[in-house]
Amino acid sequence: MACSCSSLIDSAARHYDETRVRRELAAYHRAGPGPTTQGLLTHLTPAAPTPETMLDIGSGFGALTFGMLDAGVHHAICVDMSQPALAVNAEEARRRGLGDRVEQVAGDFVALAPTLPVVDLVALDRVVCCYPDYAPLLEQAAAHSRRSLAVSYPRDRWWVRLALHVENGWRGFRGDGFRSFLHSPGAMAALLHRQGFTRSRTRATFMWQMDLYTRNAT
Repeated sequence: MACSCSSLIDSAARHYDETRVRRELAAYHRAGPGPTTQGLLTHLTPAAPTPETMLDIGSGFGALTFGMLDAGVHHAICVDMSQPALAVNAEEARRRGLGDRVEQVAGDFVALAPTLPVVDLVALDRVVCCYPDYAPLLEQAAAHSRRSLAVSYPRDRWWVRLALHVENGWRGFRGDGFRSFLHSPGAMAALLHRQGFTRSRTRATFMWQMDLYTRNAT
């Protein structure tokens, strides 16, 4: 399914408006990270040595970023298509006294990739499913990681396909142009293997898969 960069950004920005982002932040303050974020943190926080730098693609308000900063990451770059999400991200970073360690970049990561640095860790928490074409996203993500790549995505199961179909139908009925996509886990793994990564850890919930990939030694 084709989708222009501008339409993707517009639909994501409308979907992740300030009301939604602040509701997600309030839930995070009450109960901590959601299941996929917690799953990725479980993969990442025992890693040694701790990454010094990270790129959080589709960061939202920054739940994964803040978890990794607490674990010892020195500097994080948060990229998101939603300006409200990044505004709340910056606000939360200042509240935590981390304003000088978190950088916010607005826009589509694939388009912005040439302007972003290579880092130790690249993370995509529930982001692949927001892109109609996963290949350029994962290729650029892999190219920007010198050590690790963490990704969560919907499992390829009939109940997940049904849930996404219903969810997208409801969005269309309400006039929300945002859509979720279920990509082949095998195809995504094969792409990352071609980019020089090996899956080192994996876990799953009923709906989601969480994988940690490590760059192969050269």
